[in-house]
Amino acid sequence: MNDCLCKRACELAVYMIETGATVRAAARHFGISKSTVHKDLTQRLRQCSPPLYAQVREVLDENKRERHIRGGLATRRKYKGETA
Repeated sequence: MNDCLCKRACELAVYMIETGATVRAAARHFGISKSTVHKDLTQRLRQCSPPLYAQVREVLDENKRERHIRGGLATRRKYKGETA
């Protein structure tokens, strides 16, 4: 696999582990699409660095468990007229 892709996947993983960011927030931070972030973290990282993949998988799973809460809070802010 291309070293550049491995390096990007590792940088994304470290960022998400350190900050607990969502895929959407990581995509915004690195200026790439959500699809690219997801593919880097779930496919490329598994081949490049399995230990790092295991750590980022925990963050991804936690974000998935909490997404309904964040969605509800966003809807609440929307109807209260607040901005994020």
